[in-house]
Amino acid sequence: MTGKPKLYYFDGRGKMESIRWLFAAAGIEFEEEFLETREQYEKLLQDGDLLFQQVPMVEIDGMKMVQSRAILSYIAGKHNLYGKDLKERALIDMYVEGTTDLMTLIIMYPFSSAEDKEKKRAVIIQKATNRYFPVYEKILKDHGQDFLVGNQFSWADVHLLEAILMVEEKKSDVLSEFPHLQAFKARISNIPTVKTFLEPGSQRKPVPDDKYVKTVKRVLQMSF
Repeated sequence: MTGKPKLYYFDGRGKMESIRWLFAAAGIEFEEEFLETREQYEKLLQDGDLLFQQVPMVEIDGMKMVQSRAILSYIAGKHNLYGKDLKERALIDMYVEGTTDLMTLIIMYPFSSAEDKEKKRAVIIQKATNRYFPVYEKILKDHGQDFLVGNQFSWADVHLLEAILMVEEKKSDVLSEFPHLQAFKARISNIPTVKTFLEPGSQRKPVPDDKYVKTVKRVLQMSF
């Protein structure tokens, strides 16, 4: 046993990618076991490892944690990425929930039918530019600080950068009307641990492809 956290998920982004991002930002090395067969998934179920019969699952500090939000909160709290008091934690939670809403649309995008994809891409861009990014642009403009909360690097910053990059994959100039977010993206991307994760050869996963979609559907026996 190496003592490194071990991540159980598919060889792709999905709900595990934000967990990979947060570990990487905290400078924590982790191992991964990729689910490729239904049998692997059923063994986790039979062993009682998946409390709610769902992945992601992370083995850490003697626990087998499920539910993405609980896992992320634990990592953020453990590695000083969750603010310095309850008020800052509440702000981080609010901002993270906002980016999660946006990212959920993008996570589900690869599972859309071919005829629906262009429509859903337009919805993602519309919501990013009209509902979500203006909020973070205003926060950064109003307080004039480098980070979203407490002028220190937090989970909220990691999550927002991940969301920005995901939307840019759908529309490369999506930040053209958001100068503070452009500067934020550059700053956070140059934090050493984040910069390393963004480089080729890291455990960051690529844009989901057909192979990833087929694997998820096969393992989870999804019909759509």
